[in-house]
Amino acid sequence: MAPNEKPIKPLRTINGFQNMKPDLTDQYILITGAGRGLGRHAALHLASCGAIIGVADIDSNNAEKVAGEIISNGGKAKTYAGDMSARATFMAVADDFAKLGGRIDAVINNAMLLRYSPIEEVEEDTLDTMLNIGVKALFWSAQAVLKHYDKEIGATIINLASPVATRGFPNTSVYSTVKGAVTVFTKSMAAEFGPQGIRVNAVSPGSVPTPGALGLNSEEEYKKRAAWIPLRRNGREEDNSHAIAFLLSKEASFINGEIINVDGGVAACN
Repeated sequence: MAPNEKPIKPLRTINGFQNMKPDLTDQYILITGAGRGLGRHAALHLASCGAIIGVADIDSNNAEKVAGEIISNGGKAKTYAGDMSARATFMAVADDFAKLGGRIDAVINNAMLLRYSPIEEVEEDTLDTMLNIGVKALFWSAQAVLKHYDKEIGATIINLASPVATRGFPNTSVYSTVKGAVTVFTKSMAAEFGPQGIRVNAVSPGSVPTPGALGLNSEEEYKKRAAWIPLRRNGREEDNSHAIAFLLSKEASFINGEIINVDGGVAACN
């Protein structure tokens, strides 16, 4: 160690997370679809970085479990159950969450219904639900942040995009359409909100065998995917969470309007 260097102190651990992480102490972060999968992991990881988490999910039991995990490990969280694609619900949740610290510092738009089918078999209810959760909710999140952010501090919105937004795959027409809209809307929000001190970016995770995704794709399918991903493995939940945490940090303060691919190189090489 050089004479002028200070020793690196280990950060506190929540639910097994311990490494050099961004300091998100006292950031008030609302996460939709935080009851399981990528949303759950992001909630736990951001809490381990010091953030206060609003755990929003349509499944109240899952939301309670995640909030309980955070609290039992020394973090801070509050549970919200409801359909965040409904404007009244989103705004009511945001209003309540903002009371905790007098502001909202960030919203992570993670909630999504994942369904695959040939175009000829797409049902209207499924189409409406996926568009509502994946697109309409982003508008409400923007309105919520505008209403509750601290103009001196600024705020951050992070959307969940996907590599399928820019390339064609069979049976993913609705999902690809939604994520294509997310990608464009992310850039539009970044241009519109940047002058107000609100940064908007998206994380685009590749193939990640979460419990929900394994309900639609077999483990054998994920083995096949790993074979053509340039890094020769599927993604992990923590890959996504670390990217989100970085975008929320002061180190990313000049990053705005970007789509960060966390996919092992798929978007760049395939």
